[in-house]
Amino acid sequence: MPERLLGLYEKIVLRHPLAVMIAVLLLAVAMAFGLPNFKLDASADALTLEHDTDLDYFRETLQHYGSSDFLVVTYTPKQGDLFDDASLATLAEIRDALKQIEGVASVTSILDVPLLYSPMVTVSQLKDAPRTLMSKGTDRDQARKEFLESPIYRKLILSPDGQTTALMATMELDRKYLTLVRQRDSLRLKRDTEGLSRDEEEELEQVSKEFLDYRTEKAAEEHQRVAEVREKMAAFKDRATLFLGGPSMITADMIDFIKSDLRVFGSGIVLFIIATLAIIFRQVRWVVLPLFTCVLSVEIMLGYLSWIDWRLTVISSNFVALLLIITLALTIHLIVRYREMQLEYPDRSQIDLVRDTVGYMARPCLYTVLTTVVAFVSLVVSDIRPVIDFGWMMTLGILLALSLAFIVIPAGMMLIGKGRNNDKGDKSAAYTMIFARFTENHGGLVLGLALLAGVISCWGISQLQVENRFIDYFRSHTEIYQGLSVIDDKLGGTTPLDIILDAPAVPIMPTATEDDPFADDAGGDDPFASDDPFGDDSADSQASKPNSYWFTGVGVHDLRKIQNYLDALPEVGKVSSLVTIADVAEDLMGHKLNDLELAFVRNSLSPANAALLFDPYIDEQQNQARITLRIKETGGELKRPELLRQIRHFITEEVGLQDDQVHFTSLLVLYNNMLQSLFRSQILTLGAVFLGVMVMFMVLFRSISISVIAMLPNMLAATVVLGGMGLAGIPLDMMTITIAAITVGIGVDNSIHYITRFKREFVLDQNYLASMHRAHASIGRALFYTAITIIVGFSILSLSNFIPSVYFGLLTGLAMLTALLGSMTLLPKLILIFKPLGK
Repeated sequence: MPERLLGLYEKIVLRHPLAVMIAVLLLAVAMAFGLPNFKLDASADALTLEHDTDLDYFRETLQHYGSSDFLVVTYTPKQGDLFDDASLATLAEIRDALKQIEGVASVTSILDVPLLYSPMVTVSQLKDAPRTLMSKGTDRDQARKEFLESPIYRKLILSPDGQTTALMATMELDRKYLTLVRQRDSLRLKRDTEGLSRDEEEELEQVSKEFLDYRTEKAAEEHQRVAEVREKMAAFKDRATLFLGGPSMITADMIDFIKSDLRVFGSGIVLFIIATLAIIFRQVRWVVLPLFTCVLSVEIMLGYLSWIDWRLTVISSNFVALLLIITLALTIHLIVRYREMQLEYPDRSQIDLVRDTVGYMARPCLYTVLTTVVAFVSLVVSDIRPVIDFGWMMTLGILLALSLAFIVIPAGMMLIGKGRNNDKGDKSAAYTMIFARFTENHGGLVLGLALLAGVISCWGISQLQVENRFIDYFRSHTEIYQGLSVIDDKLGGTTPLDIILDAPAVPIMPTATEDDPFADDAGGDDPFASDDPFGDDSADSQASKPNSYWFTGVGVHDLRKIQNYLDALPEVGKVSSLVTIADVAEDLMGHKLNDLELAFVRNSLSPANAALLFDPYIDEQQNQARITLRIKETGGELKRPELLRQIRHFITEEVGLQDDQVHFTSLLVLYNNMLQSLFRSQILTLGAVFLGVMVMFMVLFRSISISVIAMLPNMLAATVVLGGMGLAGIPLDMMTITIAAITVGIGVDNSIHYITRFKREFVLDQNYLASMHRAHASIGRALFYTAITIIVGFSILSLSNFIPSVYFGLLTGLAMLTALLGSMTLLPKLILIFKPLGK
């Protein structure tokens, strides 16, 4: 640190430590008032790409086909048969309880859906109010058979053993939400492509705030709704086995798991850190000061984020843990250096010791922080908003950590005085000397192991996947895992996928001809003649109108071809489309229908039957057909992009539709887009990280050779962590995306501190080997203490029920271990070989 700046620092911080500490505490108190506004965001918006056209299309389809938000309650009676009076009465109670919950538009169950085969109705009866399971005189055995075998309900509403069913509560479509989010996104897109006028900028700011406030309100309502459903389910636990599923439940549970991890495991990490610091330093002051600094950095940063309503997401929830790591590392480096100087100069005054400690550590700490900032700023090249936010949050947090470490630790040292130094100074006995001796005596083995680790890790990276299933985020004993498994295995699949098909351009629709038996009024054997309610002039008028392409013989044939293909895919559960009503009509009439018969069937549907069989699968204004399917997540490996490519290829090549006539939509598509972007952004991120770090090394060391030497262990550490993920089958997902930047950030810290100390030691005698031993015995101890503290502290995350938190804890520990080994063995060995400081 320059003398003038160091003098100013001494005058402000070291000469007035109490005032400085009071100022920091006042800032912390001010930020604490914002903490009640702290929020976690696990909404669909938090898991999507910036300017994703599929997201806009998904919102557009909601306007046409209704809400995609639902909750599923699975029901299995504990005693008796599902179709017993007692079991059905309990099911009815659950249905009625769900209907009373605010925000629920409708509840569908086996009690209410139309029965068309129990017994089989005629076409003319389709216009009547449908028979249901609870209608008088319904044969329940026939109804069970219909639920298991009919094209409408097969694999949808009743398990193959006939003992598990589901109630689906569909939420009301939130049109205000769609209006606000589309208005905001259109202005954002214009801002990023064309630029906004001042009025438009004000409008964007206003709309963004209004949308955020509204989304916060609706998120709280959704969370409360899920809790209310669980509360009502609890009343029936003695009579039935119940599980809950659905997008709202997954979102609510993810937030609960993250909050629980922040609270429970955050506290556990702090306790582990306290224990480790106590064992290492064996003095209360060196436990309290670093811990106080870490807590302050986290509290001030969270308070600031809460004040400006910048929300943590599933991805940026790691921010708290990482800020703890970086702050702790800075404080340990300062404390270790102070203890070294106190041991070496026991008679010097406290202010001299603290000032020299700060002056000695300022430059390496500043450059480690700036280089780590570069690693995290590189995350902004991602297309995923939460990843971008995470990069900026970490940047602000790291700069705050640097400021607090160089204010709180030195000011605290001044306030508590010199005290007794229990550092024996027996550097030869330090654990780090083991690494020094190993590097000296087995340098070839160090290089060989590094090369082998690099080769194996590169192969592991080639095995890295970007696939993941929602169900894999939770342990098998959790309620959410068990519920999703039941829905997947017994009720047709978990994750919805919609295929929207545009009709061919200007399709030629058949009209009535003389050869058509429906073209004359004679009646004869025509089932629609004298007794047919449509066999009048108005029916003739309707029949002569062009029908939608998709509900003609040609359209249904295309849809049936697609549906048969989808049914044969092992990843696909229940498939529904207009083919369902065509199959039902053919069963009722006993023969394959022509276009006019299809039109008559369509017009003969009662509102209840139309809502079940027709309306969800066609948009006549857009001349579109919709195929809905549910994807199974538990049946082997799910490869979303490959599945979507296969389906698109079949529809375009085998059915003959153009590529632009086939649209995939739903949360599965949006999540897949995000996953596929992860791998691309990981490559871009690593490239940006290494480029930025290399530039920082060049500025710091002013030597190409030293910069390259410093880069190699960091590249190896990132490669080992990513390769380890590939070898262990850990997928690259929204949580593990950041681990490469984290690894480089940690490794850079070690490299800068080690090389800086090595250079200072080398000046003493120009002896590379002796300099290595001295560096290991001094700065090496700080690196070792930091690594051990963090590895032990974060190991507690392996106990979490939220698997991404488990992976984060284990991968962070692996990153710390590889960074430590690289800086203590490979880095010094490269220095010894290439002698970048001269002979």
